[in-house]
Amino acid sequence: MFKKFISLEWKQFFRSSSFAKNIFIKIFMAIGILTLFMYAISIGIGLYFGVKEIFPDKDPFILVNKYILFYFVAELLMRYSIQKMPVLQIKPLLILPINKKTVVKYGLAKSLLTVFNFIPLFILLPFSIILMLKGYSASQIIPWFIDLYAISISLHFLTFLINKSDTFFYTTLIILLSFIGLEYFHIFKISAFAGSVFLALSKNPIFALIPIVLAFIAYRSAYLFQLKHLNLDQINSQNKEVKTADLSWLNRFGKVAPFLKNDIKLIWRNKRAKQTIIASLVFLFYALYFLNMSKHMKGDGMIAFAMVFVTGGFAMTFGQLVPSWDSEYYTLLMSQNIKYKTYLESKWYLMSAAVIVSFLLATPYIYFGWKIYALLVAGALFNLGINSHLVLLGGLFNRQPIKLNEKAKAFGNTQGFNMTNFLIAFPKILLPILLFAIPNAIWGFKAGILTLAGVSVIGILLKNYFLNKLEKLYIKNKYKTIASFKEGA
Repeated sequence: MFKKFISLEWKQFFRSSSFAKNIFIKIFMAIGILTLFMYAISIGIGLYFGVKEIFPDKDPFILVNKYILFYFVAELLMRYSIQKMPVLQIKPLLILPINKKTVVKYGLAKSLLTVFNFIPLFILLPFSIILMLKGYSASQIIPWFIDLYAISISLHFLTFLINKSDTFFYTTLIILLSFIGLEYFHIFKISAFAGSVFLALSKNPIFALIPIVLAFIAYRSAYLFQLKHLNLDQINSQNKEVKTADLSWLNRFGKVAPFLKNDIKLIWRNKRAKQTIIASLVFLFYALYFLNMSKHMKGDGMIAFAMVFVTGGFAMTFGQLVPSWDSEYYTLLMSQNIKYKTYLESKWYLMSAAVIVSFLLATPYIYFGWKIYALLVAGALFNLGINSHLVLLGGLFNRQPIKLNEKAKAFGNTQGFNMTNFLIAFPKILLPILLFAIPNAIWGFKAGILTLAGVSVIGILLKNYFLNKLEKLYIKNKYKTIASFKEGA
């Protein structure tokens, strides 16, 4: 039966209305994934030698065991935020004489092919090989490697149970921050305790079985959870709760007001959309890493990049999923007597408002000096004049629907993240770095700031020109987008 499922998915891929785009995206995905794996392997190889160089008096194996707990907690948060659940066309299968257990087992097996399961493998395997070449016993390192990878697989299956659970996400985030705080202020050395636990896995055969058992329990729990929710009633169920709010003050914006109201109601009512606001607040602290941990990089292009992220969190999260937010009623929307430019302009106003609010909240960055604040201003202008248009341009290639009324359920992806979003993010990342770093390297800091801010101001002044060009592109691709949204429904 697994062979039959693979055959059906293969046919679905080649018969898709967006087959040509899928091939193009798959090629870039393969290149991106291979690059990511190469980075993971290089980290695994360099981990031993890097620790030896920075901490010559420390044992790399012991030091890695001390801090690997933080990696696993961060991995769990990353899996929760980004990892896609395996999407299967469930409804047609449920009316056929196919055992539901087989469908669930296939979905879980398919889910193991996620990139997140290979990254720890490519980090741990080279590190383990180097440890054995440096004299560590194979009988100690091999069980340790298997156990750590089993923990990572446990986190993979745990993601099925916590997907879209805000309570679990915030609880885990608070635990991680608490661990870091206790460690930083020398209140409780959680790293020493964790290190002794992970070292015990490599020394005691009985303890070494615990992660493997946990991986099996996680798999079994995910299996039972998916099996329980694999029925038509669960799939077709919708949330009936409705919240109202007075948004009449938005009428002053004229024709774009109905779209602005619709997006604000979406953010107010939908958990997935609410997370974009929370992510925007997290982005406010993004530059602190570079300013506190890499002070030697001040005035560098990476600081400009960080400052763009500080004020552009909403555009990077909510904006990158335009027009997928409207996928459930996109056909109705496109049948109305409205200008496409009005629809795009409403998204621009919403992202611009978020940039301005983020800029005001980021005012305390002035503490780090006027140069940093100048980069913050330039980054905000870049988000208003350039990034907002790049985000809307990326929407042309973003045709994966978001099912707003679905909770986490068997094999239903509600995360909205896909590799296309990752690929079209490259111009947003590289452009501010290049606009600042090149003039900064040739003529100095002021030239870099003026170039970044100047190009951004030109983008703001040419807003209508860019929106008109985007309108033509969106209209040209309108029916492809409608077909893709219907196909993914």
